[in-house]
Amino acid sequence: MPEVIKTVIVPYTPAQMFALVDDVEHYPAFLPWCTAGEVSLRDDTVTRATLRIGYRGVRQAFSTENHKRAPHEMTLKLVDGPFRALDGRWKFGDLGGASGAGCKIEFSLAYEFSSRLLASLVGPVFSHIADTMVEAFVKRADKVYGTR
Repeated sequence: MPEVIKTVIVPYTPAQMFALVDDVEHYPAFLPWCTAGEVSLRDDTVTRATLRIGYRGVRQAFSTENHKRAPHEMTLKLVDGPFRALDGRWKFGDLGGASGAGCKIEFSLAYEFSSRLLASLVGPVFSHIADTMVEAFVKRADKVYGTR
């Protein structure tokens, strides 16, 4: 099963980064492969959302239920889509307390497509998406919050 693990330190608070990740509706504004982000449920502990992918001729959609412990952690579980398995986690560790030194972002995503055909057709595109996810959110944070 392919797995992506990324870690980066940013000059933003865990709350700021958590808010960007939970703001699914705005993903199309900064994720070039995302054509739509739709939320069917959002409360303090869960966000259930569907992402629509349109990239290099590949069109797919998948839904996840994201369990939240704001502002420190969000876990992603597959609800529906072209996967046999999809499990992810965002962790946001506070590095500065009151001094505002930023946070450490840890992102992990493991996935397996539901068939070999889907893996061969969609796999390369999804691999690119997963590999560039963290960088896209860091660039979005720079734009939304400005660099310190």
